[in-house]
Amino acid sequence: MYQAVGILELKSIAKGIEACDAALKSAGIRLVSSHPSCPGKYEIVLTGAISDVTAAVEHVKGRFESYLVDASIMGRIDPSVITALFGTQASAKKGALGTVETYSAASTIKAADIAVKTAKVEIFDLRISRGMGGKGIVLITGDVGDVTAAVAAGANYAKQQGMLHSESVIAAPHPDLWEQL
Repeated sequence: MYQAVGILELKSIAKGIEACDAALKSAGIRLVSSHPSCPGKYEIVLTGAISDVTAAVEHVKGRFESYLVDASIMGRIDPSVITALFGTQASAKKGALGTVETYSAASTIKAADIAVKTAKVEIFDLRISRGMGGKGIVLITGDVGDVTAAVAAGANYAKQQGMLHSESVIAAPHPDLWEQL
């Protein structure tokens, strides 16, 4: 059985802690992480069966609506997104470089998942919230056509949610730029 992932972001640390407890008590889910993030937000990442994750996320959304920044449920998240979240992916410094920058961790993770499912690309890096004012960014590599398509798909999702900050595609990044990323 595939495990679903649910991500909730709240604009209060105190209410985020309370919401995490409510989510855990509402359905048969497991907690992946729960922590404060920049700037004073609280992020909750849950996993379990899609029905349980959906029930928990909907429960929190209904009970803490005025504190909610963003929420996302992903039924079959691509394994490369999970690997990138934990920072254990092999960084391939090759090809084009695409970025999708969003205003929330949930929208960044979902945009990354959509991007890797859209075209033959790899996640170079996935950063969320900490040290970035609560924003998130996914960096994607591959052939320029694939990167362009993947960025467009991920950015389109974030834009539809009102969470897109910016996007870019660099066909052939300078070697010094690769070294700094």
